[in-house]
Amino acid sequence: MSRNKPYAKKKRLNKVTKQNRRVPVWVMMRTNRKVTTHPKRHHWRRSKLQR
Repeated sequence: MSRNKPYAKKKRLNKVTKQNRRVPVWVMMRTNRKVTTHPKRHHWRRSKLQR
């Protein structure tokens, strides 16, 4: 990817970066550890973003 990015693309990437977090511990405790993985998690090298 180029170093100079359009602002709109940068904004979208920033949004997805914020979504790339683990499930909070209180959610795991509330659901008795049924919810442990986050469906929107991704690794920057293993998988690219879905468009």
